[in-house]
Amino acid sequence: MDLKKINAPVNTTTYDKNKIEAPTGNIYEAISIISRRAEQINSEIKKELIEKLDEFATHNDSLEEIFENKEQIEVSKFYEKLPKPHALAVQEWLDGKIYYRNTEEDIQE
Repeated sequence: MDLKKINAPVNTTTYDKNKIEAPTGNIYEAISIISRRAEQINSEIKKELIEKLDEFATHNDSLEEIFENKEQIEVSKFYEKLPKPHALAVQEWLDGKIYYRNTEEDIQE
């Protein structure tokens, strides 16, 4: 996931309910899809952050030796400034980048 190219708002914004429910025709279904995507985004971001922070990890058992690693601080600050996963998921939903299907309709056919 390329987090630098995402145009989601960092602050809280109000969305038009009609735009969110338009693809499915049901606001609850749309919110359910968005929440599942937000969970996926959150796990991807968490995995990336842990991988990047593991590069800086020191494997010493001594608590006396604590070093300030500026690169590690910069990585942490970058991830703190990113939009929240739910904002990213809503933006993807509004841009039509989320694929979804209704399995109940597939069964009826």
